[in-house]
Amino acid sequence: MKPQSSRNAGLDTLRACAIALVFMYHYAINVSQAPTFGVASEIGWTGVDLFFVLSGYLIGSQICAALARGRPFSLWQFYGRRALRTLPAFWVVLALYFMLPATMGGNTPPPLWRFLTFTQNLGLQPGTAFSHAWSLCIEEQFYLVLPVTALLLWLTRSIRLAWLTLAALIVCGILARSLLWLRYGADATNYFRFIYYATWCRFDELLPGVALAMLQHFHPRQWRRVLHHGNWLLGVGLVATALVMTLFLTAHETPAGGFRYPMTAFGYPLLACSFALLTLAALSPHSLLYRLRLPGTRQLALWSYAIYLSHKAVLHALAKPLTAAGLDVTASSGASILTVASIAAGWLLYACVETPFMRLRARWFGAPRPQSVVAHAVPAQRQISAGIPTP
Repeated sequence: MKPQSSRNAGLDTLRACAIALVFMYHYAINVSQAPTFGVASEIGWTGVDLFFVLSGYLIGSQICAALARGRPFSLWQFYGRRALRTLPAFWVVLALYFMLPATMGGNTPPPLWRFLTFTQNLGLQPGTAFSHAWSLCIEEQFYLVLPVTALLLWLTRSIRLAWLTLAALIVCGILARSLLWLRYGADATNYFRFIYYATWCRFDELLPGVALAMLQHFHPRQWRRVLHHGNWLLGVGLVATALVMTLFLTAHETPAGGFRYPMTAFGYPLLACSFALLTLAALSPHSLLYRLRLPGTRQLALWSYAIYLSHKAVLHALAKPLTAAGLDVTASSGASILTVASIAAGWLLYACVETPFMRLRARWFGAPRPQSVVAHAVPAQRQISAGIPTP
């Protein structure tokens, strides 16, 4: 395990917020059927979008850091590190869902091959067991495609082409949601199946994080200039995030149960851009978010993946017995017990499965760069012609 000093407190805070948002949303949907945690119970699904942005930055940074030094990186090492990081815990939880379907999810999940090929999110029926693995499918598909795309763009030696490609992909995401909205915008079930869960409608939320990585490693002087305004980034990011969330709460759904076009087409990338501003603030030594270490956030960040995988099963397994015992799961007492149980299950999965495989990863592929080293980058323009003046 990395020492605490090697971790970025701001990124830990954002990860902790992301898993807290997701948990509060799923608690309301699957347990209390009420806004137990207030507005977070309604908008907590955006925690997944925050995870997307953080993944885009962290994975994009690993790739861009190598390319900025003027040399390609090892696909074998990249995929090996990713596999040892994400697959063992996923496979353990997946096995439990299929061995104990009644306990874990109440019904049989989709076919096993859909999970093993990370295509479960395509046409996913809402409410099925282990349905929240849809976001993991998108991230695994992203891990597969991004390094190959980056290497192909690296061969062109053009940073400008990389930026144009990224912008074009964001436009493609907007167009995909726009076209699918024409067919499914008025039908909530099909909206989730073919828009909300679909790779081609959500992949563009990872790209603002990739853009941060590109800025950091290919434009280091501009990167340092931007990070100098850390508290401004934090303030603007908070305001933008609150505004987009408010629009999702008030201007997304229709009275008839469908979804409006503007937020469907543009709301998701706007939300991701807002989270990207907060990520920038978390990376800036001049930001309060960077300097502030809130109690418990480091632990929640470390366990967030394990908690995400296991928390719905914990809620499903314990909510009915606690209710039968006379505990009100809509009250703070019941919510507290289920929250602690979910965190404990996540810690157990992290300690028993994730940690041994991360040690194995470090032994086979070396330790990753400390995430707190974020303000320095090799001047990539010395190796790659961008068609623009060196800053």
